[in-house]
Amino acid sequence: MNTAAPQPSAPASALPAAVKLLGSLLLLVLLLVGWARWQGVIVQRPDAQTLWQRELLFRDGPAGEVVAIDAGTGAQIASFEGEQGFLRSTLRALVRERKRAGIGPQAPLTLIARGDGRLTLLDPSTGQRIDLEAFGPTNAAVFARLLQTGTTTSSL
Repeated sequence: MNTAAPQPSAPASALPAAVKLLGSLLLLVLLLVGWARWQGVIVQRPDAQTLWQRELLFRDGPAGEVVAIDAGTGAQIASFEGEQGFLRSTLRALVRERKRAGIGPQAPLTLIARGDGRLTLLDPSTGQRIDLEAFGPTNAAVFARLLQTGTTTSSL
């Protein structure tokens, strides 16, 4: 004969209630994020102090290379030969916005080095900006070289 007292079991409805509560919380968070995006709320950390900046013009060279020119002095500071996918796609994105706004290639772009190590490529004529560190250190290094003085040539 078994004289042990029966073990109390957890109510069968406890687990579904917890799942419902968690699901409701997740739905609430999704609705709040959607509402914030719809309202145009943008969460962006403030930019760090500008340590260095350079006004640049980019032109296509005679052999298909991309030539970077210091807008202040008119001196060629770099030549990018070969495919240079990241450089070309970044510039293409900014040129596309300029074309939409009816702005030509004569206005320079601004390359900004910030105190926290971030690099920003800014088009003052359209207000477009590309935070280069978002694409990884290798891609950001392509533009970081342009902050240095002197003439350089890069090939793929």
